[in-house]
Amino acid sequence: METLKDFLKDKGYSKIKLKFTKTNHFEIKASINGVKGRFILDTGASNSCVGFEAIERFNLKVKDSEIKAVGAGASDMLTQISKSNDIKLGKWKRHKVALILFNLSHVNTGLINHNAEPVDGIIGADILKKGKAIIDYEKKYLYLKL
Repeated sequence: METLKDFLKDKGYSKIKLKFTKTNHFEIKASINGVKGRFILDTGASNSCVGFEAIERFNLKVKDSEIKAVGAGASDMLTQISKSNDIKLGKWKRHKVALILFNLSHVNTGLINHNAEPVDGIIGADILKKGKAIIDYEKKYLYLKL
């Protein structure tokens, strides 16, 4: 019997390891503009985002945004946008990716309070959709179409 991994590999998918955290989130490693970071994988987040404190680290060119961010535990947050970023998850790469920037301190405070490591941002549904994502929850892998 063919495994999911073999089936998806034959269909042109790349496999990326997920880490299950103490807070019941999946964490994933990604690079933005060639700089590595740690992110929460969030299928419920409409857009991928990074914290304001990561602007210099990821070499982001930002503009103010009229959009207000809303998320679990916070609402009506000011945002900025950074367009034309290179993003890489495993072997999967995309150019000209837009990222939303906002204050992630409430997210990281929650993680730290539960003895988990803080993150640089969130990989959301925009990236998952572009990559035709499939998540293997049991084996803890994300598959993205190359």
